[in-house]
Amino acid sequence: MSLLEIRALRKGFRSPDGHLLPVVDIPEFSLAAGQAVALAGPSGTGKTTFLNLIAGILTPDSGSIRIDGQEIVGMTEHGRDRLRANAIGYIFQSFNLLQGFTCLENVVLGMSFGAGANPARATDLLRRVGLGDRLHHFPRQLSTGQQQRVAVARAMAGKPRLVLADEPTGNLDPANAREALALIRETCTENGSALLLVSHDRDILGAFDNVPSLADINRAARPQPARA
Repeated sequence: MSLLEIRALRKGFRSPDGHLLPVVDIPEFSLAAGQAVALAGPSGTGKTTFLNLIAGILTPDSGSIRIDGQEIVGMTEHGRDRLRANAIGYIFQSFNLLQGFTCLENVVLGMSFGAGANPARATDLLRRVGLGDRLHHFPRQLSTGQQQRVAVARAMAGKPRLVLADEPTGNLDPANAREALALIRETCTENGSALLLVSHDRDILGAFDNVPSLADINRAARPQPARA
């Protein structure tokens, strides 16, 4: 059985004039435990929406999403929160760091909702992303790239079964991007986690063997034929 199984997944949004604009229309998609897939596609084609549906942040219009055998479509909000805390690590494109907490506290708090806080592991991960001397700095005292690295450490700290990464190196210079990606891949391997990463960065995509285009799986992202 796949760790992630998706069937007939659809999501659209209303335009200002009331028309329904399809964003996600995926007949089927699956990911095995330990598998790493990078999904390619330009901005604005539904990559973030797809990840947010898998994470239970958005509710689909129709379809099925099963994570580790659990159907999340139709789950209560509390149930989705618990699933995210225990099974999913999400590296957000916009970081979503808590501004009133230090780097270390952000990572430890992220762990607290799942298996439990482990300051030693949080410290180790921050050191591995080059922030060992920034443990007690607040996000506002960090560069954009450093904040991105805190977000990577936070997502990996709870040893999630499934890691979702939305342009996780988009704000990093090439050297730090390679280090951040290496940390993500290494910790996924250590934990046996599946990884679904979305990006339009060719260097990042080139580090993966399995790189489908979003249009390969998402009918809503395919170019539409010109009207006569």
